[in-house]
Amino acid sequence: MSKSTISTFQLFERFPDKESARVYFEQRRWPNGVVCPVCKSDGRITVRKGGYYRCNACAEDFTVRTGTVMERSHIPLHKWLYAMYLLVTARKGISSLQLSKQIGVTQKTAWFLLHRLREACGGRNLRKLKGIIEIDECFVGGLEGNKHANKKLHAGRGPVGKTAVLGMKERGGRVQARPSGQMTFDEIHGEIHANVEAGSQLYTDDSAIFEGLDGLFFRHDTINHSIGEYARGAAHTNSVESVWAVLKRGIIGVYHHASPKHLPRYMDEFTFRLNEGNCKRQTLNRLDSFVDGMANKRLTYTDLIAKPEGN
Repeated sequence: MSKSTISTFQLFERFPDKESARVYFEQRRWPNGVVCPVCKSDGRITVRKGGYYRCNACAEDFTVRTGTVMERSHIPLHKWLYAMYLLVTARKGISSLQLSKQIGVTQKTAWFLLHRLREACGGRNLRKLKGIIEIDECFVGGLEGNKHANKKLHAGRGPVGKTAVLGMKERGGRVQARPSGQMTFDEIHGEIHANVEAGSQLYTDDSAIFEGLDGLFFRHDTINHSIGEYARGAAHTNSVESVWAVLKRGIIGVYHHASPKHLPRYMDEFTFRLNEGNCKRQTLNRLDSFVDGMANKRLTYTDLIAKPEGN
């Protein structure tokens, strides 16, 4: 058994029931004592039965779920913890159907749970990438030729009907990836300037979308894939392309489809697994990072299934 991984059996030994899971969540969220998630008071807290607390400062009742992605969920806490374990240890993710069988809930409930966990994965990369940065784009979506006749766009081949995704990989460090709308020149350059520290060395392919990056802010070298060039000394984009390999295998082999509406959360899941959820870290440390990202985030079912604006 790898020292960086604990088995499912070991996880169940540590957290055999919802009470042990509740204690873990509380200790991780409130290491210095219970804090009211409503008024942020850490005094005048009354302990009640079943993991409930009463804040006498603002007269609110709360639990460790309050103010997190688990709020108002009836799924037992040890099932939430097991779902987190599966998400951080499954290299390409886990489907809602498989999760529903693993934790004994309906597929609909598992689908909602997974999206709330993906919501917890997002909003973490506050520090800019620096050093040597590989940048590439990919397109996520089905092939036009494989679609039903009533869903074909009849607008050409290649990226037609797909969603553009921009990825940036810090060599030996973190990954950032997010859908990039229309993949315009200004949009891509804006994302790079917003997320990469000035003075960094950038490596990209020879796409025209990356022209003009070499200058005052960055050093920029390209690889010409069109002539079969994939590495020239230190210049290559192999690391960020390996991110696309994992992403596409996960979407094709596990999720089968990721709509443009939900794709940002899928990207958050995959980048979390490559960053805080990296398999080189001990499993419990990965779970700690997951729990740390759950607070102050909320995703209701109504918001999840709402139609995108403009539809």
